[in-house]
Amino acid sequence: MAQPTLTVAQVCPDCDGFPAVKITLGGRDSTGALRMITAHCFACHGTGNRRSLRRPHRTVTA
Repeated sequence: MAQPTLTVAQVCPDCDGFPAVKITLGGRDSTGALRMITAHCFACHGTGNRRSLRRPHRTVTA
C-alpha cells in the first residue's frame, strides 16, 4: 500500500511567517485601551504559507 506523501508548507517570503500584525493608531479610546488595527499580508492572505506554483499531479485509473 502506498504511503501518503507529506506536503511541507513553505514560509511566505513577504511576511516571513508572520502574516497578521497589530498596528497601533496612537492615542487611546474612551475606555483607556490603545486603538489598534490588524494588517494581513497581501501575498499569502494571512496564512503565513505560500502556495505551490505547481499543479497537483492527478493519476487517471480505468
